[in-house]
Amino acid sequence: MSVPDVGAPRGLSRPRVATLAALALHRSAAGLLLVLAVLAALVFCRTSFAAEPGDVTSGALMMRAHDSKKGGDDQVVEAVRLGTDIDMTVSGLTVRTRVTQAFRNTTNHWVEAVYVYPLPDDGGVDTLKMVVGNRVIIGEIKKKAEAQAIYDAAKAQGKKASLVEQNRPNMFTNAVANVGPGETVLVQIEYQAPVAVSAGEYSLRVPLVVAPRYTSPGAAPTPDANAAIVDPRVHATVNPVTITVHLRAGFPLASVTSATHAVDVRGERGGKVVTLAQGKTPADRDFVLTWRPAPLKAPSVGLFHEKVAGGDYVLAQVTPPISSRTGPPAPRDIVFVIDNSGSMGGESMRQAKASLAYGLAHLKAGDRFNVVRFDDTLTVLFPDTVEADAAHVAKAQKFVAGLDASGGTEMIPAMTAALKDARAADTGRVRQVVFLTDGAIGDEQGLFDAISAGRGRSRVFMVGIGSAPNTFLMSRAAELGRGTFTHIGSTDGVEEAMRQLFDKLESPVATNLVASFEGATADMAPAVLPDLYRGEPVTVAARLSTMKGVLKISGMIDGKPWETRVSLKDAEPGKGISKLWARRKVTDAEVARSLAQISEEDADARVLALGLDHQLVTSQTSLVAVDKTPSRPADAPLVRADLPLNLPAGWDFDLLFGGARHGADKADAEAGQQVAELDLPQTATDASLLIVLGLGLMGLGLALGAGGWFLANRRKAA
Repeated sequence: MSVPDVGAPRGLSRPRVATLAALALHRSAAGLLLVLAVLAALVFCRTSFAAEPGDVTSGALMMRAHDSKKGGDDQVVEAVRLGTDIDMTVSGLTVRTRVTQAFRNTTNHWVEAVYVYPLPDDGGVDTLKMVVGNRVIIGEIKKKAEAQAIYDAAKAQGKKASLVEQNRPNMFTNAVANVGPGETVLVQIEYQAPVAVSAGEYSLRVPLVVAPRYTSPGAAPTPDANAAIVDPRVHATVNPVTITVHLRAGFPLASVTSATHAVDVRGERGGKVVTLAQGKTPADRDFVLTWRPAPLKAPSVGLFHEKVAGGDYVLAQVTPPISSRTGPPAPRDIVFVIDNSGSMGGESMRQAKASLAYGLAHLKAGDRFNVVRFDDTLTVLFPDTVEADAAHVAKAQKFVAGLDASGGTEMIPAMTAALKDARAADTGRVRQVVFLTDGAIGDEQGLFDAISAGRGRSRVFMVGIGSAPNTFLMSRAAELGRGTFTHIGSTDGVEEAMRQLFDKLESPVATNLVASFEGATADMAPAVLPDLYRGEPVTVAARLSTMKGVLKISGMIDGKPWETRVSLKDAEPGKGISKLWARRKVTDAEVARSLAQISEEDADARVLALGLDHQLVTSQTSLVAVDKTPSRPADAPLVRADLPLNLPAGWDFDLLFGGARHGADKADAEAGQQVAELDLPQTATDASLLIVLGLGLMGLGLALGAGGWFLANRRKAA
């Protein structure tokens, strides 16, 4: 509906009101009150609707937007609508995903829509298509600065354009310029990613929402800082998503399940097709699908081959044998770290406390332990690791039970404290750090640096808590710490996830693993294989000089040599393997930078070359697509609209943006409030009350003025 003119009562035009006011000014002292009331009503009315958002529907979600034609002033417009369709095809150990985003401009403005969204950190984004009417524009990989310049030029010329940039390895921004009033523009990206395997279970994760990230006071803002967050108490969830998975596992299936969403599973040629039972879901939690092979039919080795531009690429996934050790596990020193910052409020805090309580209850005789808790402060429960006797465990359980979520997320001091090892010379014991968090921080590199500098003999096991954990931070931290990453998405799943984790912790470590190719020259990724635990597979991608030869993986298990060999001629055809290899090589370059093995400049050069050669979006490359035909008139202003995000399911909005904020001081609190403001402008001021007051004063002034004029004319007539 259009904004009503509440500057004058019904039946009186503004000129007529002004005439009456002037007449009353001559005839009565009440005229002054009338004029002030009229001006107040008009001014307050205009203040209330200064943004002039156009045709705003009742209950519409509003957001702040930037108008390039108005000196950079912000205004409030109705949010651009976004719908997303995700189509995935699993082929053995890889998954190809197509994400289609439909941007619908329901405003009266020409809009630049900007949307921050997550993707798997190990995925390689390589395709961009923009659909405008019946035209399909194919994107190109360019250097990041060059792609930005192309996009900016097209935006200024009124041409439709799309730019896909990587903010972090698992966070991307899609900007679409010059979407006209009432128009819908489709933007389609594709990426290749590996399938995860653990303890005989195969899984894929589709991140659907970017969680708010904590930034330490005084630190530079993170790339996602402009993303607005929908207050679930005021607005319904936004950004609906549909998901279809074509599952071709390569072996008979015993089960296909999702712990995060209700799904329908039906047969199709060559496998299964999985869809959401409700048809669509709001983008407020990650989607996880798991499948298990039928008993006695699961392959122990998977080897796939792809030939691209004359090059041979292979992907191998080998599950080591289960340990045959029958004696008790080796004694351990375990440090539990629990995040009780504001982002962990609600369901996440319950999951974390339940997980830690399980871990404490399952300590073995001979184990030593400690507990560290952190928000923007830090507590180390005991001066050093203590025996896991009844008294110490009871004290720790009571300490954990009393924790509440509040404050900022200063993760680095907590990791440093957990890695501090006063018994480093005690090599007869295994030292493990179990770190429970949602990973919602901006300074990921700082955490990686802390692990690299202080890990010593410790192994770091990251436990991701909540509906949308920062999987990039978790998996990279676990890799640098030579441990594993476990995700807990619901309170119901705590016991099973922690049982599997403790099975790993208690299992013999497979160390000194080496992959090599006999009969072929290979460029492998990862360059160094991590330590492994029971049921964990070895995954190796490589570019080969020839497909003649053997892949050999060797190491030590239970203190004894172990080896497996796979003939390259037995490899099955696969797709996207070259991109997975390139993506893994990008990760290797970034890990080498984290470990100070290569310089920042060398790392950037390697990443740039890989992105350009294999057509991938990286920290140094972007995808850009431009429609050659201008669509926005030269005199029409362009409004930037940063699309809002849902709060991840289970997060507590009040703890983030209310009284106990996700930050350490008043400045952080005010910044959080600005992010949260998605309501119409009048909810932030008392303009509505002033309008009513102004109209009341105006009515009183009119009555007094008219009465004085009437009395004066009666006296004159008499």
